[in-house]
Amino acid sequence: MPVNETLSQYSDWSYTTAVAVYVLAMIFFLVEQSFGRHGTDAAERTRTRQLVGAGAQAGSTVVGHGAEPPTAVRPARSRAERMGRTGLALTVLAAALHLGALVLRGLATSRVPWGNMYEYIMAITLFAVVTWIVMARRYPVRHLSAFVLLPVVILMFVGGTMLYAVAAPVQPALQSYWLVIHVVAAAVASGVFLIPGVASVLYLVRAAHDRDSGRFTRLAPKLPSADILDRIAYRTTVFAFPVFTFGVLCGAVWAEAAWGRFWGWDPKETVAFVSWVVYAAYLHSRATAGWRGTRAAAINVVGFVLTVFNLFFVNLVSVGLHSYAGVG
Repeated sequence: MPVNETLSQYSDWSYTTAVAVYVLAMIFFLVEQSFGRHGTDAAERTRTRQLVGAGAQAGSTVVGHGAEPPTAVRPARSRAERMGRTGLALTVLAAALHLGALVLRGLATSRVPWGNMYEYIMAITLFAVVTWIVMARRYPVRHLSAFVLLPVVILMFVGGTMLYAVAAPVQPALQSYWLVIHVVAAAVASGVFLIPGVASVLYLVRAAHDRDSGRFTRLAPKLPSADILDRIAYRTTVFAFPVFTFGVLCGAVWAEAAWGRFWGWDPKETVAFVSWVVYAAYLHSRATAGWRGTRAAAINVVGFVLTVFNLFFVNLVSVGLHSYAGVG
C-alpha cells in the first residue's frame, strides 16, 4: 500500500516535539534533584516534619506580638515539589506525543510501526517511559527521572538522526504476523529492562556510599535507600523477563518457519541467549540470600549492557540473518 506522506510528516513532528518536551522535563527534574530533600531515612523525615510543625505552632502563638512564624525549609521544599510535579506532567505529555508519533507512523505505512531501527527505538523508549511513570507514582523516586530520561533522549536522538528511515513498507522477510508478536515482545522487554538497568547503577552508587560515606558524596545522599532501588530493579526485571523469554521463543518459531531451523547461532540470537542467561542469573541471585545486594545489582547492569549491545552493535555492525533490521 502507498505511504501516507502527510501522516508520516505528522509522526516526525510529534517525535521531535516529544524529544524536546522530554529534555524540558529533565530540566525540571534536575532542579528537584538538586534543591529538594531526598535520600533521608524515615526517622529524619519524621523529625523534620515534627520540627516544622512545632515551629509553625510556636509562631502562631506569638505572631500577635510582632514575631514572624518560622518557615524553616518548607518553601524551598514546596518549590522543589512543584518542579517535580511539573516535570512529571511534562513527561506524561511527552509520552502522549511519543505514542502519537508511533501510531501515526503505523497509520502512514499501514503496518505495525516497528519494522526498522528508527521505529524500534521509538517503541522501546516509549515502553521505558511508561514503565518509569508507573514506578514514579508507586515509589518516592520521581526526582530520579532525569537519570531515566537521559538514556531515553540519547536513544531517541540517535534514532531520529543517524538511524532515521523514511516511512516505507517493510522488507519481504518481515512481512509476517510474527513481526507483531515477536518484535513487540522484544521491544517491551528491552524498554522495561532500561529501568532496572538505571536502578541497579544507582543502587551500586548508594551502596558504595553506605559502605564508605566519603564516596559519591554529592549524589548518593540524594538517592532513595538501597532497599527501594533494589525493589524497583527486581520488580521491573520480574515483569520483563517472562516477556523477553516469550519473545525469544517466538523468534525461534519464526526462524523455523522462515529459515527451516529453530536456532542457528546467528549473532543476534547468540547475544539474546546470553542476555537471557544473565537476567536468569540475576533473578536467581536475587532470590539467593548470599548473592543479594551489590552482586545481584552488578549482574543486572551486565544484562542491561548486553541489551544495549544487542540493540546497536549486533543490528548495525555484525553480519547475520538479522541484518535487515538496520536503518533501512
